[in-house]
Amino acid sequence: MTRHAPPAHPNTRVDLNTGSHLNTGVHPSTRVRRTARVRLAWAAAAVLAATSLTGCGQEAQAQRPAAVTEFNENGVTVRLSVTDWKASAGTLVATFTPDDAGFHLYSTALPADGIDGVGRPTELRTSGTVAAAGEPTVDAPVRTIEVPGVRGAVPVYPDGPVTVTLPIRATAPGRANVLVGYASCSSTEGCTIPVADRAVPLLTSEDGLSFDAG
Repeated sequence: MTRHAPPAHPNTRVDLNTGSHLNTGVHPSTRVRRTARVRLAWAAAAVLAATSLTGCGQEAQAQRPAAVTEFNENGVTVRLSVTDWKASAGTLVATFTPDDAGFHLYSTALPADGIDGVGRPTELRTSGTVAAAGEPTVDAPVRTIEVPGVRGAVPVYPDGPVTVTLPIRATAPGRANVLVGYASCSSTEGCTIPVADRAVPLLTSEDGLSFDAG
């Protein structure tokens, strides 16, 4: 009598030597489901990576590099920069550096005409399409000096560079100016000619802000 092998289960394979069936342990449909899950996991990872890169690009686009310029006039080098520019607002930074050692700058709180005509305030203002969004701050302490013939103490900063920062915002696209004022003085060498309302042009647009070279 001829013996017929029982039909093979989808999870089995036939041993060619013995004719018996071996259990493979994995149903074909299970392998399909596992493959689908792996593909879905890879797709999710790709979407997450693309979203992360897009977010980084938007952040880099929203916060633009600093705009920088500088000039030298009457014994002082002034370096201007705009940092942290984002959503039409940022920080205007001005560093005033006397050319020679032993020279100081006057306090931002000094009256416009000085005290009895002595000194001029260190000033940082804006006009046009850029407006101040807060009060200026200074990185140096104020000290007072006595000047012969002057009634009262004169507020100054220590000798050397002084940095003034001013929060700003763009009110519209167009032209603006940074207005700078200062005077430097030495107790032994005298004073330089004051600078008042020195205008440094700015351009504002939908793409950002920049110093106008021309």
